This record gives sequence, structure tokens and C-alpha cells, in this order.
Amino acid sequence: MADALAFIYTYAHMFRRPPAEADMQRHFQVSPPSVHQMIVTLERNGLIRRQPGVARSIQILVPPEDLPILDWLGINQSEPL
Repeated sequence: MADALAFIYTYAHMFRRPPAEADMQRHFQVSPPSVHQMIVTLERNGLIRRQPGVARSIQILVPPEDLPILDWLGINQSEPL
């Protein structure tokens, strides 16, 4: 799940908005139901929050410094999204 959180953070950092489920489907090369289940699981585990009925409303609840893959990607976590 850390890779999904890192993708969401990185996408939002690059494009100034959270990814759509279709963006995640293309990135991870999985089916739409797989992406949706991943999002539901992240939300159930308290790692993200979404607004029902609002597209691109994913908000990460994990501090960026707790996403070790971001260091590997060279993303400056002190910059605001």
C-alpha cells in the first residue's frame, strides 16, 4: 500500500490535484475494480480520506516523511502540494 500512497502523493505534487482512479489504473496496470478496492482499503485503514461523490478528492492522512519511497524518488517533502 505504500506504493499507492507514494503514487497519490507524487501525482498530487506534480499535477496539483489528486489522481483519478483511472490514473491509478493506468499507472499500476490493473483493472478498475482492483484500483477501487485499493482505494477503499486505504480509506478503511485510515491512510486516506475522500469526499463521497466528489471526483479527485483523495487526501493522504499519512505524513509525507512516513513515505520512504519519496526519498528514493528525490521528492522534496517540505514543499507544499
